[in-house]
Amino acid sequence: MATTGNTTTMTAPIYQVKAEFFRTLGHPARIRVLEILQGGERPVSELIPEVGIESSHLSQQLGVMRRAGIIQARKVGSNVYYSVGDPKFFELLDVAKRIITSSLAESQMLLEQMEAAELQAGTTPKSRPPSRRKH
Repeated sequence: MATTGNTTTMTAPIYQVKAEFFRTLGHPARIRVLEILQGGERPVSELIPEVGIESSHLSQQLGVMRRAGIIQARKVGSNVYYSVGDPKFFELLDVAKRIITSSLAESQMLLEQMEAAELQAGTTPKSRPPSRRKH
């Protein structure tokens, strides 16, 4: 609770604020928009084919992102240009990619260890295709 003068207001716990933040980012089209905008400001006409969804659906997603303060819109004539206001969003995407890559690498190592153990035991893995490790 925060107190200002005679008024007491309830503030959301930080974990709820964080959850709402990640929910806002939790749509593939929104992540794709951020990836595209990492290259700089883009008109909506360029976003449509690159995001790969219907223009009306993209418009909804851009609206969610705009209301959350993730992106900014700027109108020039009949064109609307979008950009990301805070470059920390790109850092967040990079950290997410590193976490996912690390997790996948660990899964790949575990799979290879399991396959090696099965080969040593004289059995071959039948229920899954062989791993496709690059040498």
